[in-house]
Amino acid sequence: MSSTNDRRPTSFLVMTGSRRADSYNTKLARLAVEAVDANGASSAFASVRDFGVPDYDGDTERTDGVPPGARRFRDRLHAVDALVIASPEYNASVPGVLKNLIDWTSRLRPQPFNELQALLLSASPSMVGGNRGLWALRVPLEHLGARVYPDMFSLAAAHSQLDADGRIADETLRRRFETNIVNFMNLVEATTHYPCVKKAWVEYLGERPDPAFDRTQAETG
Repeated sequence: MSSTNDRRPTSFLVMTGSRRADSYNTKLARLAVEAVDANGASSAFASVRDFGVPDYDGDTERTDGVPPGARRFRDRLHAVDALVIASPEYNASVPGVLKNLIDWTSRLRPQPFNELQALLLSASPSMVGGNRGLWALRVPLEHLGARVYPDMFSLAAAHSQLDADGRIADETLRRRFETNIVNFMNLVEATTHYPCVKKAWVEYLGERPDPAFDRTQAETG
């Protein structure tokens, strides 16, 4: 785990998927911004409200092109190394406003979600913490090529777990949240500054691949 003193520079866009002013997910996103900044990287906060777009319509796209809100979101994604989304759960799924923004933005070329590192967070009054909505959100992001971090964080009973200052009251949950953020940051740092140089798939069994024992598959194309 990198310390704040030796971490290579990385940048994060932390976005709330809620437009509600007092949203639990906005509070969780603010906590993620603090955690990123406290652990040696730079962050920028945004709301899905900042990237307003009409409902996706293929005819509108043909006549008017991709709307400015989606272009602004694309520009913000290109300016950072990773994306963190704190998203509410609507009827056990992803909020329509967030999915609509993703749909519009995906129409731009080059498609900005491809190979983007992403972390998903949620907070909900329910006992599942919005986790079902995060699984639904993974689907379009991973389909578009985003590298969605395996460990998602869902804060259940957010109405009681977030105190008056917007902080996670339970110490164990607070540590888990911060560890989740730091572990993701470490991955982003590694993929940004120390990319894998391997050009072939190898079933690695020894110090040097041996055709008699190790399967290799050279990269084609």
